[in-house]
Amino acid sequence: MEGIGGDGASVASPLPQWGHDAWRMYQYYLDKTTPHTAYRWIGTFVIAAIYCLRVYYVQGFYIVSYGLGIYLLNLLIGFLSPLVDPEIEASDGPLLPTKGSDEFKPFIRRLPEFKFWYSMTKAFCIAFVMTFFSVFDVPVFWPILLCYWIVLFVLTMRRQIAHMIKYKYIPFNIGKQVSFQ
Repeated sequence: MEGIGGDGASVASPLPQWGHDAWRMYQYYLDKTTPHTAYRWIGTFVIAAIYCLRVYYVQGFYIVSYGLGIYLLNLLIGFLSPLVDPEIEASDGPLLPTKGSDEFKPFIRRLPEFKFWYSMTKAFCIAFVMTFFSVFDVPVFWPILLCYWIVLFVLTMRRQIAHMIKYKYIPFNIGKQVSFQ
């Protein structure tokens, strides 16, 4: 009779071990892509182009595309927003400078670039797979969805840009940071 946790436990479960090994290999290659920002984004734009061609070719799945657009808009808001929003949270940690005499603190995103890229790529891949199942092809009048998404995008970006102007932050690293003393 074998004891609990003996060699019999590892022999009896090859499927979970294979899944764990596959996940570790996936994570290894994902970690290797971290420093290659330009190549990651080129790959994502290729995946997005393939998705757009698929939707154009089948002339459907507009609800899936609309949901994808809303999700990407949500990701973009997280990418452009600071980690600590001075309007909402009053914290003792690092805040954005609001006066010229305030100390320079680097912009820290709520959603880091790598997670933004990873979530965006995953969303395009999931939406692409959904285009192969007819249950997701709900017949809709797509120009209405497109107009509604454009209005939502414009209103959301106007609010985000007003927030950026009010608290004087730029969410992009443009050139070398210089401090004037």
